[in-house]
Amino acid sequence: MNSFVFEDALKLVLALITGGFIGMEREYRSKAAGFRTMILIAIGSTLFTMISVRIGAPASMDRVAANIITGIGFLGAGVVFKDSTSVTGLTTAASIWATASLGMAIGIGEYQLAFFGLLLVITVLALFEKVQIWIEHFNQKHTYKIIFNKSADAIEEIERKMNAIALNYVVRKELKNENENIYFFEVSGTRENIKRLNSFLMNNPSVKSFEC
Repeated sequence: MNSFVFEDALKLVLALITGGFIGMEREYRSKAAGFRTMILIAIGSTLFTMISVRIGAPASMDRVAANIITGIGFLGAGVVFKDSTSVTGLTTAASIWATASLGMAIGIGEYQLAFFGLLLVITVLALFEKVQIWIEHFNQKHTYKIIFNKSADAIEEIERKMNAIALNYVVRKELKNENENIYFFEVSGTRENIKRLNSFLMNNPSVKSFEC
């Protein structure tokens, strides 16, 4: 068994720095997995990889490291949340996965690979958000739950409005009771037209409530 050496300390410090950079970006955006969490993920995956190399040499150095991916999968699943209309936390879960992979690269001494991987991860998280916003400006997709008063022409009025402002829509579900009608729409279109639809729904007396 090799003793603790300078390179071991260097790997752990590099893991701390790597996780810290990613964690700062996630913490700045108030995500579930923030600064300390990402540091611990990077350090932990680096340590597990170093241990795997030592106890598995020479025949099966990957026997511990291979299970890091499984463990990180469970951790990432814990930050993904789904409600009736959306799924959140996928980017943070992917960040956890990427941070663990960088820690593993550091653990086997692939410092250049880890460095360029870190640059790409930070670029995607910090800079590509503007690209995503630009794309969403031209097309957004929302699932609407609209509750109408019991009115025969309410649904037709909403559909006419969506056609008039060039929104694409599909009725996914329809529920009715004595006092109200509930419709679930999948709606897509530009951000401005989505805002127009929201404003129309808020000021429509036939609409009791809606969420998207």
